[in-house]
Amino acid sequence: MSPTDITWTLPHIVAGVMVLSLNAYVLLGGADFGGGVWDLVARGQRRDEQRALIANAIGPIWEANHVWLILVVVLLFTCFPKAFAHLSTELHVPITIMLVGIVLRGSAFTFRTYDSKQDAVQRRWGRIFSMASLLTPIILGVCLGTVASGAVPMRTAKEAAALTFMQRFINPWCASPFPWAVGLLTLMLFAFLAASYLTVEAPDDALRDLFRRRAQQAQLALLLTAAATLLVARVENPLLFSGLTRGTNALAMHGVTALAAALSLWALGTRRFQVARLAAAAQASFILWGWAWTQFPWILPPDRTITSLAAPHVTLQLTVGALAIGTAILLPSFVYLFRIFKSGETAFGNEPV
Repeated sequence: MSPTDITWTLPHIVAGVMVLSLNAYVLLGGADFGGGVWDLVARGQRRDEQRALIANAIGPIWEANHVWLILVVVLLFTCFPKAFAHLSTELHVPITIMLVGIVLRGSAFTFRTYDSKQDAVQRRWGRIFSMASLLTPIILGVCLGTVASGAVPMRTAKEAAALTFMQRFINPWCASPFPWAVGLLTLMLFAFLAASYLTVEAPDDALRDLFRRRAQQAQLALLLTAAATLLVARVENPLLFSGLTRGTNALAMHGVTALAAALSLWALGTRRFQVARLAAAAQASFILWGWAWTQFPWILPPDRTITSLAAPHVTLQLTVGALAIGTAILLPSFVYLFRIFKSGETAFGNEPV
């Protein structure tokens, strides 16, 4: 079923806001995770400069970026409580791993910034920061891939009780390669975003060219991973593959994504780094919305729609009102935050705050 065939209601509007929030998290928080990837592979004489660039790029605003993921969770809990209860139960193992990764990454980044500057101490915190930056996006993608594949359908209490722990809580996200393909795709996407953004943040041509090459390499890896994910979907989940590849809407989404990818490669090749950054953000957004478009109107494929799992109408009305008030406060605050910390100089010079 296509979004154009649906009568749009309040639950659909809230679901659309959730995808918008997830989109913001991918573009902002996702790039921070990608920075951890490049921190891990930093080599050569300018290794410390590369890591300092990454720290300066994400340091001032990286904690604030989690507000978008928090908003998704709050909206799911408030407006689709049955879906929240089901997913937080069935996927509690990967969700817990992801949360541990977020905490480890944040703690390690903070300690590396303010702890002793001895090489051994820095390497220890740096390894934790980088490994958590790799793990967390993969598990996030695994969770999304598991839901998209329909591997966590709602069951009756009797059906759930008949399953073993492995069958219910491990196999849905571990037994199939598709969720892990989506996890790897998520990691490649975040690494590509980070490298594209860092070409603009870099203070000199040498570092700018270094991250330009890394963005080109990450783009190639991203395209190959996307193709591999489609092939896995064709084998593991023909229904999902059909939604991703058939119909005018699917072809249009693939077309605009390919156009954004081509524009990104052209801009990187011609050193138009601002254009490359915008194209990378557009490409990531089209990938995310392509997934949402394909899954619509299901919130829990293959049989639970957005409207069937929505909270009472009055709850949705109050939530939308609160969203309007919150947006009026949040967006100007974010703009102000970025103007302060992304204007080229912080209150402490070029050191991360």
